[in-house]
Amino acid sequence: MNSIQLAWRNLFRHKGRIVLTLIGLSLSLTLVQTFHNFTKGVYSYMVETGVRSGTGHILICDENYLETKDSNVFFIPGRLVKTINTISGVQSVLPRVKLCGLAQSSRESRNIRIEGINIAVENRINPFLKGIPEETFEKNWRSGDALVGSILINELQIKPGQKFVVTTQNDRGELVSELFRAKASLETGIRAVDSSLIIVSQKKAAEMLGVPGATHELAVVLKDACFIETVFPVINELLKSNTELKAFSWEKAMPNLYNAIRWDYVSMKFLSLIVLMIVTIGVTNTLLMGVMERIYEFGILKAIGTSPKQLKTMIMAEALLLGLFSIVIGSALTSLATWYLVHYGFDLRLFIPANLEFGGVLFSALLYAKWDILWMIRFAFYMLLLCLAASVYPALKASRISPAEALRHI
Repeated sequence: MNSIQLAWRNLFRHKGRIVLTLIGLSLSLTLVQTFHNFTKGVYSYMVETGVRSGTGHILICDENYLETKDSNVFFIPGRLVKTINTISGVQSVLPRVKLCGLAQSSRESRNIRIEGINIAVENRINPFLKGIPEETFEKNWRSGDALVGSILINELQIKPGQKFVVTTQNDRGELVSELFRAKASLETGIRAVDSSLIIVSQKKAAEMLGVPGATHELAVVLKDACFIETVFPVINELLKSNTELKAFSWEKAMPNLYNAIRWDYVSMKFLSLIVLMIVTIGVTNTLLMGVMERIYEFGILKAIGTSPKQLKTMIMAEALLLGLFSIVIGSALTSLATWYLVHYGFDLRLFIPANLEFGGVLFSALLYAKWDILWMIRFAFYMLLLCLAASVYPALKASRISPAEALRHI
């Protein structure tokens, strides 16, 4: 009879203890795998929301602009936008002009941020514009139209359709004032944005800067984040002829979001480490208890010629079977939980507000998971190795039992 057969029989001699251990191991694996898939889905959603309303998956700008945000550091993209749009994997290239200024109504004035965008293109991509009624964009967008942050429009004491004045500085340092009409109220849920942002057309913002066609940023939005590895080198090659411009990944362009995700991921890793420690203690305890209860049996086996190596192999085979059963059950439960979270999500709206801000990005309280099969396999393999590692001490304990001493434990 080989070690696996012996391990199979020995494993279920104490069904109660083994079942409890299996439940503990399986649920631990399910907890870590499901939580990872859930957080991966949340991170992916946050990144997609952040890049579409912010810098894109890839940001093209003057290197000095990224550091200083100086409105006088601009460039004229020319045919660069059309060229990048032809690259495989690119969904859209969004030129943006960003200025600071002062908004004045007949009653109030406030410091503001002006963002000039391509209204027709960003309407299909930018999540900030999702709350704006479609008819707002279907009607002709006039040069003096503007979207005004929901808090800002109340502070200025104006309503959609009413006019206000925006004053900013052009590239020569001169003050420029323009009359705008509030096309609609823009509500993103992020207070810093809703209390300061005014969105106008890119052409109008460039005219206020004093340089028609000027752009501060080109936000390159990809069809999927996985394309960044192939698109980024191509864009870098295009920019070699222009030493002033540089491409940045979203991680460098949006450090607040990147750092928020990174630190949250560290906390998830810490949770996984705690679970692995619990698994190790549980497996070691189960196998050690089995060894201590079978001292007499091991003494008999050694007395009839069983080698210490065979005893160690048998104990480690028990751990292997225990780990395999746990992986099968835990992965099956994870698959069910992840399937549910992918299709139906987890609704936090009963506990928190409808929308949340994290790392400067607003995301829905209805959260969805995302499959990460490779990570699930990798963690299951880690758990199997951990079960084997946890069996080393009980195996050594069994192999060192003296037949003479063992026969006293009747």
